[in-house]
Amino acid sequence: MIVRTLEEVAGSEREIRTEHWTSMRLLLEEDGMGFSLHETAIMAGSELPMTYRNHLEAVYCVEGLGEVADVSSGKTHPIGPGTVYALNDHDSHILKALTPLRLVCVFNPALVGPEVHDESGSYPALSAFAVREESV
Repeated sequence: MIVRTLEEVAGSEREIRTEHWTSMRLLLEEDGMGFSLHETAIMAGSELPMTYRNHLEAVYCVEGLGEVADVSSGKTHPIGPGTVYALNDHDSHILKALTPLRLVCVFNPALVGPEVHDESGSYPALSAFAVREESV
């Protein structure tokens, strides 16, 4: 059984910060669940174009107001507490935080941990083995 708290993740290598978001990575590939689970805070005013080429993602809004736009259809959907959106086809999208957002995100395959968005708005396809080899 895995039991982990946000307090344990805070300040560890599982807390990833960028200019626009902070991701608390509660479950990662090394935990062996087949997916990763994150609580992510998006700063108000952030507008993030993303396309996860290597992962599928489901996002559940816990707090705040925002919008997610489907780039291919041009349709924009409101995001608020109790809203889920799933990027089931590697969808290009733009997430806009109208207020600070608190989101619970699930990635398949699981993230390793240090990933941040590349220039295309995607996470690289890492493996824990490759990351360990690079650090040796």
